Amino acid sequence: MDPMVQYDAPQTSFPHQSAILVDQASIRLGKRLIWQEAAFTIATGEFITIIGPNGAGKSTLLRVLLGLLPLSTGAVTILGQVPHRGNPLIGYVPQRRTLDADLRVRAFDFVALGLDGHRWGIAIPFHARHRRQQVVHEALEAVGATAYAYRAVGKLSGGEQQRLLLAQALLAQPKILLLDEPLASLDMRNQSAMAREIAQVARTRGITVLLVSHDVNPLLPFTDRVLYVAQQRIALGTAEEIITSEHLSQLYDAPIEVVRDSRGRVLVFGQEEQGAAYSLTY
Repeated sequence: MDPMVQYDAPQTSFPHQSAILVDQASIRLGKRLIWQEAAFTIATGEFITIIGPNGAGKSTLLRVLLGLLPLSTGAVTILGQVPHRGNPLIGYVPQRRTLDADLRVRAFDFVALGLDGHRWGIAIPFHARHRRQQVVHEALEAVGATAYAYRAVGKLSGGEQQRLLLAQALLAQPKILLLDEPLASLDMRNQSAMAREIAQVARTRGITVLLVSHDVNPLLPFTDRVLYVAQQRIALGTAEEIITSEHLSQLYDAPIEVVRDSRGRVLVFGQEEQGAAYSLTY
């Protein structure tokens, strides 16, 4: 078997049931082929980090799982169902949104919009209001955001705002979390803290996580497997299996060098003229 095409996880300690099954899936956007013949399985409770160059189709994969984009060929099931819009079993945090510095909505109320945004400003019965408060407090506590629950969202740091978005995604107690670059624009310290927070919530609640990132290093202590998207292909395996000079050179059909420093951080270097042109700091 070509190691760059598929890695399943028969030897993991996760339950045998699968959270996501992808079978010979391909997708086109217009005339452009994004990726093809993807075939992999993600087990319940796994933490998957998705990496790859810009435009390779990482966010596209999340949109397929959310039921926002149909496959061109092949099939995918998520929690035993065909992907469909508004699946309450899936929590989703989109790419970083810029929140206005003048936004005076309290953090608590901002998170609560994930429950009752359609009823903003309308009176809610006491019993429903009590349950709403309990659910929001639980979500804030899960992501370590209770200390600033009643501060204005616009006055919070980028890392604090990201915690609020994650809390919103947890309100419905999802079985799967799809996170599109939640570490973007955060400094190194906050990246590590956010990664740890996500992993802790996922392990505690038994949630399967697919997290898109440009840098795998803050996530390595928590990642079970890496899903690498590039050159119209998808590869899934452990970081040691996927992020190697041999496998990435095969994937790009160009010389790629992978270096690991004394602290275990991964650095990937490619040749600019051959399409791996950025010095990839995964």
